[in-house]
Amino acid sequence: MTVLAATKYVPADQLPVLLEAGLTVFGENRAQDLVEKAKRFGDRARFDFIGALQSRRVAEIAPYVHLVHTVATRSALRALERHPPASGAGILIQLNLSGEPQKAGAAEEELPALIAAAPVPVVGLMTLPPQTADPERSRPYFRRLRELAEQHGLAELSMGTSQDYEVAVEEGATIVRIGTSLYL
Repeated sequence: MTVLAATKYVPADQLPVLLEAGLTVFGENRAQDLVEKAKRFGDRARFDFIGALQSRRVAEIAPYVHLVHTVATRSALRALERHPPASGAGILIQLNLSGEPQKAGAAEEELPALIAAAPVPVVGLMTLPPQTADPERSRPYFRRLRELAEQHGLAELSMGTSQDYEVAVEEGATIVRIGTSLYL
């Protein structure tokens, strides 16, 4: 299992502290922050993109990103066709399993078409369950993501955050995105 340090609010000059603590996989929400940090620390760390993927930003992050966790639209797939991640590692399809209108992600029924249309390898899935104080309430969403990954032969499951990572691991997460609990 990979612990991805979500460094959205961490300035680049503070990354050496996380590197010294043994963290080597970082997730960025903003393209410009990913590029800046990868240019400075890419020889010592891996950088994944975990924010809302805008087609116009794909070319900017492609040379620096290992995995893109948030692919959910055909326009993002077209942009990735023109600018695939230099690492060749692939992408994760983000699913909105809760159907919350404010959340990004494709609907479950769109998954087969997105996989078929992907110009780069789809290696896994990602989801964000509804916000809740009770981590157990995230379990059904994590379980369903695992089932979908198994049905499609996908190995990576990016699920779980500081609030619910233990449940995510129990349900098969291969990547957990930890942010706030690392910096308290």
